[in-house]
This record gives sequence, C-alpha cells and structure tokens, in this order.
Amino acid sequence: MKNNPPPQRTKRAPVPRPNKPRGPRPGPAREEGPQRIAKLLARAGVASRRDVERMIAEGRIALHGDKLTTPATLLDNLNGVTVDGQPVKPAGAARLFLFYKPAGCLTAARDPKGRPTIYDKIPPGLPRLMPVGRLDYMTEGLLLLTNDGELKRQLELPKTGVVRRYRARAFGDVTQDQLEALAEGVTIDGMRYGSIDANLERRTGRNCWIELSLTEGKNREVRNVLAHLGLQVSRLIRTSYGPFTVEGLAPGHVGEVQREDLFRFRQSLK
Repeated sequence: MKNNPPPQRTKRAPVPRPNKPRGPRPGPAREEGPQRIAKLLARAGVASRRDVERMIAEGRIALHGDKLTTPATLLDNLNGVTVDGQPVKPAGAARLFLFYKPAGCLTAARDPKGRPTIYDKIPPGLPRLMPVGRLDYMTEGLLLLTNDGELKRQLELPKTGVVRRYRARAFGDVTQDQLEALAEGVTIDGMRYGSIDANLERRTGRNCWIELSLTEGKNREVRNVLAHLGLQVSRLIRTSYGPFTVEGLAPGHVGEVQREDLFRFRQSLK
C-alpha cells in the first residue's frame, strides 16, 4: 500500500451485466398522484422515511412556512417544502454508489461521542447520499450509497433476498461441519438468524479466514454468529452486495453504478 495515495476521485466501478437485451426505458416509472410527504422526502434523498417522521416530530419540516405535524401529509410535489429552513430540491434520477467503508467509522450522519462517520470519509463533490443498511464501526468493505429513498428501501427489504458476502478473520477452533450447520439457521439469546452459507477458506494455526453469504443482514449478525461458535473476529470485510463488489476500490474510495446496470438490477428484484 502506498504511503501517499493519489487524490480520491469518483469513478465508475465495473458491474456484472446480465445477458439481457438493452431496453430503451431510462428507469422505473414514478408513481403519480398525491403521496405521503415522508415518501417524497425519502425519494428526494433527504432522509429515510423513519428519519423523516422523526424530523417532522422535531418541527424541522415545513410547508409554505407552516411546520408539519404528521408524516401522513399528502402532496403532489415538494414545492414549498423546507427542511431546517432550506428548500428541498426535486428528486433526481436514482443513482447508486459503491463505497469502500474503512474500519473505524460509523454508518451514521453524526455521533454524539464525536467518532468519525462515513460522511467524514466520503470524497467531496457527491450528491446527498444515504447508506443502504449499515456496517458496524469496525467492519469494512462495501457499503451502497444512494440519493433515492425508494431504492434504499427496496434494497433493504428482507423479501428481496439480496445476498451479502463477507470475509472474516477469526481466532479459535471451528470445523467445516460447524459452519455448514449454519445453513439451518441459529437462535442466539432469543434472536433468530436465518440461513448462512459459511466456508472455511484457510487456516494458519488457530487463525482462520471464513467466507459467509447471507440475506438478512441483521445488526452484527456475522460477529454474533461466529462468537456463538467460540470465535473471536479480528477483521470483517463485506465483499459484495448482490452483483456489486468492492473489487477495484481502495478504502475510502467511491465508484458509481452505471444507470443501465442499476435499472437491470432493480428489474431483477421484482
């Protein structure tokens, strides 16, 4: 690794392309008619629907100068809507970015304890982005970022079953049979974790690398499951999310998914 890396730049990352003919449609059709303001603001990339509801409760969102009191407010568009006194820009085309999250930062907008967040690491010049799911403080690797709240929600829904892949470096003794048993799911302290495809990649003494694939992505799922097997995780890397991989990205760097690839991927989720 070089001591003085070149300035960080946004680049387009290579994405596997399915063998389907190119279509002329630019992207998913937008719904027409009045919609809940929480949905409109999420789509515009202001925040997730849940965060928008919290912001409304805090009195931070107004319509023509009047503070809103309910996220159920129906609007045709965001004309006259302000957040913290600033007008909201209309939603643009959905975009998806691949970010190599370094270890040692939070997947959050801010931290009361003053710890660094992903927004301290993301290169400047990008649109306002929201993370798809989370990676915990010390987990590194692929984190998807989008400007579109509906795309974020679509990617996070359990029913879509998008596969997340990880590599974990751990200390302790484990057998391949124990790892294969995770395919049946496991309950730990009352929490049920679904099927995990886990394989022992290599071992050096009592240190090993393990590859894992899962679709749920519950909080600290990989760490909790491996700890249940008596392993101490010293490094955890998410290597892919669906067809998108961290390959070619250095920690702290960003790549953008091409629009046509994003469209095909969204179609595959339906």
